[in-house]
Amino acid sequence: MSVKIIVSLEVENFDHFKSVFEKGRPYREQAGISESDAYRNIDSQKSAYVIGTATSKEVFIEFFTSDAQKERMQNAGSKPAGPPIFLEG
Repeated sequence: MSVKIIVSLEVENFDHFKSVFEKGRPYREQAGISESDAYRNIDSQKSAYVIGTATSKEVFIEFFTSDAQKERMQNAGSKPAGPPIFLEG
């Protein structure tokens, strides 16, 4: 069973964040996270959301809390704005 994930982020510059995010796609796919896309909040330029699919909640948490991912997020000028939301259909 796969799960959908929604992550709310604070970003310094969305265009820079999106560029770094796209370069990280292979890392996400290797970890079992697919169909991931980043979106800018129209009403708040420093607010973004990432929506993706993971093979499990545990897989996502392991990836998201890894030191490597924390470093990638820092390099992208982003940080979590709240806990991830996990959905199943």
